[in-house]
Amino acid sequence: MIWNQNAECMDKEEKEEMQLALLQKQVKRVYEKVPFYREKFDKAGFHPDDLKTLDDITKIPFTTKADLREAYPFGLFAVSDDEIIEIHSTSGTTGTPVVSGYTQKDIDIWGECTARAIAMAGGDKNSKIQNSYGYGLFTGGFGIDHGAKVMGATVIPMSSGNTARQLKIMEDFQSDILTCTPSYAMYLAESLEKEGYTADDISLHGGIFGAEMWTEEMRRSLEEKLGITAHNIYGLTELMGPGVAAECKYQTGLHIQEDHFYPEIIDPETEEILEDGKRGELVLTNLTREGMPVIRFRTKDMTALRRDECPCGRTTVRMDRITGRSDDMLKIKGVMVYPSQIETAILQIEGLTANYQIHVSRPHTLDEIEVKVETSPEVFSDEMKKIEEFERRIAKKIQSAIGISVDVTLVEPESLPRSEGKAIRVIDERNFD
Repeated sequence: MIWNQNAECMDKEEKEEMQLALLQKQVKRVYEKVPFYREKFDKAGFHPDDLKTLDDITKIPFTTKADLREAYPFGLFAVSDDEIIEIHSTSGTTGTPVVSGYTQKDIDIWGECTARAIAMAGGDKNSKIQNSYGYGLFTGGFGIDHGAKVMGATVIPMSSGNTARQLKIMEDFQSDILTCTPSYAMYLAESLEKEGYTADDISLHGGIFGAEMWTEEMRRSLEEKLGITAHNIYGLTELMGPGVAAECKYQTGLHIQEDHFYPEIIDPETEEILEDGKRGELVLTNLTREGMPVIRFRTKDMTALRRDECPCGRTTVRMDRITGRSDDMLKIKGVMVYPSQIETAILQIEGLTANYQIHVSRPHTLDEIEVKVETSPEVFSDEMKKIEEFERRIAKKIQSAIGISVDVTLVEPESLPRSEGKAIRVIDERNFD
């Protein structure tokens, strides 16, 4: 089902004309309403009147996470306090949190975007959506909640945690769509198996998973264990939250809601605009947001844009699955490594689970990388010689994927920390001082 035929299936010329009008209005608005942007634009020698075509967006300076942190808490709001009806925030675990404010119109737009994502996952007004994203300052729970209510679906606001109750509700309420992080979905799938359930014992047919990177291998594993079609959803607190982009049933990339967000791909080093199909850093601009419009935000997420025809009929540009971030890429022994490369290698090997941790250290002068991976109970019960041979085989597989040698340590099932939010996959213990 296509939720909004007019917006999602617009022809190219009409869409670009609309985007230019919205962009011109938004840029003029932030210049007049947000001192931060007036100062930034003036410093770069840019004036809103310079924006004549969509290509002129390159004249506008980028906005970074550092800018948003410096504006903490409300320095980027473009409306008065009495117009803000909801506030969300990042966790702040890596620095000052980023605060995001919403007017009623912004909440309506958010709900519209996530309703489209739910429809792409096969949802409609008859769906029972078990929403296991966290409710609170994190945008995940409320984002899906807003969309489910716009659609008229039944939302079950489980939030994360209390896994036994999650499974009981899933069975008793006959939930048909699960929404949460992919790592928590995998935890629920493992818990189902442990409790003796099979995919036939539950009514799920779809999953909407996001907020962290995950691989095609994890998708297939989730689909097999839960008996669902697993859909990727993308969003970020700085721009709105989940719903900026989502996958349709054909899983050919995530459709970006282009009537509300303008996407670009740049080379993260040169800041040059890259053509479609070239992998680089995603840059996004709010076209319609009132409370806190963000212009040319450097997301740090690495992807590519696709404009070829999608079988679903939507004409919105699609972005590839996020395969890494320009700021969390690990440089080990001079080689650039993304955690997703290691996950892909792990999930191609039978006998391993999707739970792993990457430990990077520098005990002397050279970097060392250790990958701890949980095995199935059958593998862990093998004799030590067999386990050591298995570790060497896994290490060789990972080395083939990333180009450098690693140490692999197999650990017993359920020994690595489980996450009910975003999984912590990398522990970098190197001291760069």
